Amino acid sequence: MSRTASPDLLRSVFRQHAAGVAVITAAVGSPVGFTATSLNSVAAEPPLISFGVGTSSSSWPVIAEAGHIGVHILGEHQRELAATFARSGADRFGPSTDWRSGPEGVPVLGGVLAWLVCRVVARVPAGDHRIVIAQAVAGDPAGGGRPLLYHQGRFTALRD
Repeated sequence: MSRTASPDLLRSVFRQHAAGVAVITAAVGSPVGFTATSLNSVAAEPPLISFGVGTSSSSWPVIAEAGHIGVHILGEHQRELAATFARSGADRFGPSTDWRSGPEGVPVLGGVLAWLVCRVVARVPAGDHRIVIAQAVAGDPAGGGRPLLYHQGRFTALRD
C-alpha cells in the first residue's frame, strides 16, 4: 500500500537506509561542526564531495561563509563523538573532543578513519537545506578500523 509523499514518509523510508556517519567541520572565527549521514562522493576528477545541511542548523551560518570545510569519516568506536556533534547545544569542541586546526584553518578531528579538507565550490538550495559541493585539497585515509553506521534512528556497526 502506497502513502502520499510527506516529510514523515521520507524519514520512514530513509530509516531503512544504512548510511555512513561523518562529521563536517568549519571555522570562521569559532569552529562549528555537525553529524552528517548525507555525505557522497560526487566525482573523482576533480575530487568532489557533497553533503546536505539544514538552513536552520546552528552550523549553517558558518558553513554558508566558509571557504573550506572538513569531512571526517567516523569509526564504530566513535558513537559518542557522533552523538555530541548531532546534539543541539552540545560543547562540540570542548575538552573531550580530540581536534586540531588543520589545513586552511579547518578543525580536524583526531581518531577518525579518514578525513578531508575541501574547498567549497557550490551551495545549492534544496528545500530547507543546502547541498554543499566541495573539492578535496588535503586529507588522510590512514585511520584504519571499521565504519560507524546510522540505521533505524541509531548509530550501529557492521556485522560480519
